[in-house]
This record gives sequence, C-alpha cells and structure tokens, in this order.
Amino acid sequence: MTQLLSVDGLRAGYGETEVLSDVTLDAREGEVVALVGRNGAGKTTTLRSVVGSLTPRGGTVTYGGRDITGLSPTETARLGIGLVPEERRVFPGLTVRENLKMGQYGGSDDARRRSVDEVFATFENLDERRDSRGTDLSGGEQQMLAIARALVAGADLLLLDEPTEGLAPLIVERVQELIEDLNEEGITVLLVEQNVAVATALADRVFVLDQGRIVFEGTPEELADAEDVRDRHLGVSL
Repeated sequence: MTQLLSVDGLRAGYGETEVLSDVTLDAREGEVVALVGRNGAGKTTTLRSVVGSLTPRGGTVTYGGRDITGLSPTETARLGIGLVPEERRVFPGLTVRENLKMGQYGGSDDARRRSVDEVFATFENLDERRDSRGTDLSGGEQQMLAIARALVAGADLLLLDEPTEGLAPLIVERVQELIEDLNEEGITVLLVEQNVAVATALADRVFVLDQGRIVFEGTPEELADAEDVRDRHLGVSL
C-alpha cells in the first residue's frame, strides 16, 4: 500500500515542557492505524502536531509525499486531513444540519467532499435528528456528528481522538462499525484510543507511545503476543 502519512522524529511540547521527544509512525492508504498509550503519553499532542494546531519543534510530517510540517489547521484540512477531537466541538446552538453545513467551509477540494444528504444516507441516526440542536444530542450522536462533519469537509485521512471515550457499550459498538464502514469506503484512519481492546479490534497496525517515544510497532496479533510491552507500557491484557 502507498504511504499516505509519515511522521519522522517528531518533537513537540507546550512551553518549556517537551511532550514528544522522538515519534516516528506512518499510515498507508486504506489502513486503520492505532496509536495507544497511557494517559499523558503524548497521543493527542501527536495528532495536534500533524494537523498544525501545535507547531512541531523538530522532525517532519509528510502527507501524500508533501512536507506539511508546521502548516496551519486550515491548510492541512484543505489537503484532506480531518481531525475529530476528543471534545467533539459540536456547535451546541446549531441543528445537526447546520453543524454539517459549517463543515463545508474550508476543507479539501470539492471532488473529495460528501454532500450533507450523502452523509445523512450513511448516518441514519443523524438523519432522524437533522433538526435537533447540538445540546439535545447524546454523546454518541455528537461523536457521529463530529465524524460526519469531517467527511463533509472532504477528509481522506481521519484522525480520531478517543472516539469511544465516555460512551455506553452499545454505542461503542456502533462507533466501531462506523469506523469499519468508512475504512471499507477507502478512508484512512489514524485512531487514538485509550480502550486498547477497541483499538486492536479495528487496527491493521498498532503503535505504542510511552513518554513521548514509540516503543512498539506491529500488528494487533503481535501486540497480543508482546506481554512485556503491554505490561510495561499499557498495563492491559488482550
């Protein structure tokens, strides 16, 4: 598969604190790649550095063969990178349809965009709530709306930051199915997920991040066999 995203030797932080000291990972076209690690490992900082909401202190970020290190979020969105943040950032006073319309401002070229009606055909639960305001949506509905908005903006690469955080088990299953469906349609996914079981169920490859460095790269099956990695860096069993 063709490499779509490449992060090489990434360094980033906040103020005097360096959070990422050497992060190298990649995502190939059509893959689901999971980035897992304990709280504070630097997972969200990695996503912010990719989309440009945080300027890297070192290293490079390449997308589609182009060096995008330090580009702004507006510029990376135009290239087809969509970030769905952990806090979702749904506009509370706008309806579902209006939230999706907001996603049409900026984003990538028209050839990659999905229309609001196309999104409603994929997200049937949102179609049913199209006139509901953001404040009236459940956590799961807000998560799906945030993902749908990225698709309206024309994302080819979805960066998902903790998409199942705080959701009920049945809704977690629905979000998993949605990610699988989107991936089958050709969208590449870089998934940050605290729930390692969810991450490994979805991913083709897994990167483990600890204290600002990648300490493991492999398939979910290889991670399941790497008991020492899981014990030392994740504290979970699979």
